[in-house]
Amino acid sequence: MLLPLSQIPELSPNLQAFSLVHEFMSRCEQLRVKVFEQRGATVIDCGVHVEGGLEAGILFSKICLGGLADVKLNWADINGLRFPAVEVFTDHPIRACMASQYAGWPIKSGNQLFMGSGPACAIVHRGSLFRMLGYEDRSEIAILCLESHKLPTHDVIEHIIEACCCKPKNLYVLVAPTTSLVGTVQVAARALETGLFKLRRIGYDLGKILSGGGVCPVSPVAHNTLSGLGRTNDAISYGSTVLCNLRDEDETLKQVVKQVPSCASAEYGRAYMEISTGHDNFFNLSPDQFNPAVVWLCNLNSGNSFHAGVLRPDVLSRSFGLEYADPEGERS
Repeated sequence: MLLPLSQIPELSPNLQAFSLVHEFMSRCEQLRVKVFEQRGATVIDCGVHVEGGLEAGILFSKICLGGLADVKLNWADINGLRFPAVEVFTDHPIRACMASQYAGWPIKSGNQLFMGSGPACAIVHRGSLFRMLGYEDRSEIAILCLESHKLPTHDVIEHIIEACCCKPKNLYVLVAPTTSLVGTVQVAARALETGLFKLRRIGYDLGKILSGGGVCPVSPVAHNTLSGLGRTNDAISYGSTVLCNLRDEDETLKQVVKQVPSCASAEYGRAYMEISTGHDNFFNLSPDQFNPAVVWLCNLNSGNSFHAGVLRPDVLSRSFGLEYADPEGERS
């Protein structure tokens, strides 16, 4: 269990991410975002009515992780398929990924659904995850990240203020659609969170994990939300690698590691858009379909590491809609 933040204020995701929010606000022209006030709260549009960009996506991801992780853009070679990728490393994986980044707060407004993630989730601390963690951030500042193609309404802002028990001036809401550069980057930054989520689903004790990292390709921006959801999740399931440093028994880890990667799922080898054609809704897919491609569990007790999974550039090529120019054809 994690200690309450009243005892460890320097690990508060809301307080740690606050300086990053100020960076957004002071560099809004450079980052191609728009800052405005709504119902006394500060809203930062990162891709709904503005372009946003890769750098804004990295900053958005750092905020979503509660300022408790290092996030960088790099290049990844996925068995010959070279693509931009996001790297995430943290010494506080449970606080950063599960108590902050995990998108576990659905906010409804009419027919609109906003999926809330980020530091404010640790203030609201709803659901079985927080009951398991025994964790709450008592910060007066609340920072929430929304994945949506629409900006929050007045009612949504008031709902968030009430749920976080904060003053309007202390609420900061960042919004990015899946079909934006910021949106694709921030989803790619969720590879480690996805691995931890799967470990929790199979009953593994997350308290044994001391640090971790993940790398995941940034998918091309899709033309609609459904395709965007498919591509970004395919990037994790078929292109990401996750590593956890932990303390456990080797025999336990030998069995656990086999259950975590995407190759253990029933629909393995199919892109998400191919799977979703057999379902009424993308969100009706089983949670067991959301897994990283490759997993490493490194045992600090024994010095042994355990590996499972494989990268699948063939599935990524189909999902990303990659078309290759024919040099011979161009010269003919």
